[in-house]
Amino acid sequence: MDDLREFITSLAREAGLFLKRRLNDKHIIAYKGEINIVTDADRMSEEMITSKIYNKYPSHDILAEESMGTNKGSDFRWIIDPLDGTTNYAHGYPVFCVSIALEKEGEVCLGAVYNPMLDEMFVAEKGQGAFLNDKRIYVSSVVDLSRSLLATGFPYDIRNDENNNINYFNGMAKSVQAIRRAGSAALDMAYVAAGRFDGFWELKLMPWDTAAGWLLIIEAGGMVSDLCGNPFYLQSPHVMASNGHIHDDMITVFKEINRGDRA
Repeated sequence: MDDLREFITSLAREAGLFLKRRLNDKHIIAYKGEINIVTDADRMSEEMITSKIYNKYPSHDILAEESMGTNKGSDFRWIIDPLDGTTNYAHGYPVFCVSIALEKEGEVCLGAVYNPMLDEMFVAEKGQGAFLNDKRIYVSSVVDLSRSLLATGFPYDIRNDENNNINYFNGMAKSVQAIRRAGSAALDMAYVAAGRFDGFWELKLMPWDTAAGWLLIIEAGGMVSDLCGNPFYLQSPHVMASNGHIHDDMITVFKEINRGDRA
């Protein structure tokens, strides 16, 4: 696993530094939905990552945000978000990251999230802990939900679907110290692992948004589930993560919101 760990961090760093250099360039922007965009930088970053994987591990499968991916039947699958925080990036707002995870036989075993603006490399290996720039990290020790700092985001169909997280945001905002909405789910999850956030939730994320962050949080001693507390899978429609101490209280708040919505 040492070779794979070195490879995944080198991929994330190379792609991240490429994105950093191009941050203030004029970008070609295409729309995948009403407000869901992709830039030329997303595609170039993904091509950079996938081409190196194909060259080094030609038999491995790939699941990436901006391409079809492969399904060769390999025991190994790379899960790639070449630019998490595209809207931020397109506006020159320097909050974004590269997220890469590796599955072995359907289980995430390696994950890396790289923030090039701060040169922060978050990496986790199953059973071996989570690290930030080679220093071991742990989730926070906050036990009181009312003193917690959470992070969240809103789905791209916020204008068209009532299941858009606004109700959860409004309800949770009254129960915690503060909520941040920075625009990069993978970075939010890495920050939970590092103890900067005490918890996180979001709706309608994709596997490339959550795979690396999920492993980081677990290896840092935290918890990841769906909003009801059920086990989380990459195909789960919603994700909730925390330091573990406030997890049940977060679930209670969501249940109360759901009961109020049905009343």
